[in-house]
Amino acid sequence: MDVLISGAGVAGTALAYWLRHHGFTPTVVERAPRVRAGAGVVGLRGEALDVLDRMALLERVEALNPLLGGAAWADGDGDLPAVAFAGDLQILRGELIGLLYEATRQEVEYVLGDSIATVEQGADGVRVTFERGRPRCFHLVAGADGLHSGTRSQVFGPQERFVRHLGIYTATFSLPCHLGLPGFVPLPSMPGKAADILSIRDNAEAHAALHFTSGPLAYDRDDVAQHKRIVAGQFAGEGGPIPRLLEEMSRAEDFFFDASAQVEMYRWSSGRVVLLGDAGYCAAPTSGLGASQALIGAYILAGELAVAGGDHTAAFAAYEREMRGFVAEHQQMGREGADRLFMGMPIQEAPEMIAAGTREVPRTHLVRLKDYASSFAARWPP
Repeated sequence: MDVLISGAGVAGTALAYWLRHHGFTPTVVERAPRVRAGAGVVGLRGEALDVLDRMALLERVEALNPLLGGAAWADGDGDLPAVAFAGDLQILRGELIGLLYEATRQEVEYVLGDSIATVEQGADGVRVTFERGRPRCFHLVAGADGLHSGTRSQVFGPQERFVRHLGIYTATFSLPCHLGLPGFVPLPSMPGKAADILSIRDNAEAHAALHFTSGPLAYDRDDVAQHKRIVAGQFAGEGGPIPRLLEEMSRAEDFFFDASAQVEMYRWSSGRVVLLGDAGYCAAPTSGLGASQALIGAYILAGELAVAGGDHTAAFAAYEREMRGFVAEHQQMGREGADRLFMGMPIQEAPEMIAAGTREVPRTHLVRLKDYASSFAARWPP
């Protein structure tokens, strides 16, 4: 059974792994010319660790934990909370995607630099046209193409129907280690704005995030230079380390900018098309759980398809039943995180994950998900 996955982020690459594991034939199309990196640190916990363990990737993720050398954050008043990221496993987003890509690229077709143009569903499959490649037919299509999902717009309707803006925009980028940053940087108080610098791996690397409050902004999502101008304009005239951060931002090659928003939908599937991760149920960066949610969703979606023997109607319904509880919890955490962001709390973590006064990063308790026994004869890896 051929399945097209739109998007080669965490959700798309993880789904490709599990579909191939259960005997399906996935193809991943990604609009970027290469599998994306990104400067952000993502948190993994609970059931997501079980998924990584089943993929034989957990130890490799633990080895790449950037916070093992200690990390801290300073709030807008210049206080020094010396918080560590406790009760959670951390990894750079780009490194996680890289691990998932390496685990699948020999057995999964990746089409980079292209995207879905149209989707036409029929009784036996889906005919897909692409912006650049020739038309192809698949049994199923999975949209794992993020908050601004083109698959969702094609099949379910315009973005405005489903995306709930939380009133915050965030820019992230890496910093050169020669800045000589300590584990924390006191930042000036800025009404409606926040900034944090995360030093990782014993100050060998640093990552910055700039946040500001705003209603929905109109801009070209592909124009990085415009994104940098928006952020620079918001922070113009601020003191302390902000001018230096803006200077480094202007040169950053891994710059990322987007709104904190959530996706709320009554259904995540329509016919032979299903949504996964941020495309269907984004919890917002302020939840700190987007990557975990993507891993869990990929495991469950592929598992339910396997158990149902490829019966997409039954599998998609079971997938939604299994995932709704996770999504409701994570989205609530995202809303709470947005409310607390300007109260001196780092965006990378939800409130209960912070432990003050410690530099230890213990491993989260691994919560087991249900097992899925495929009805297909082919299994990969064996």
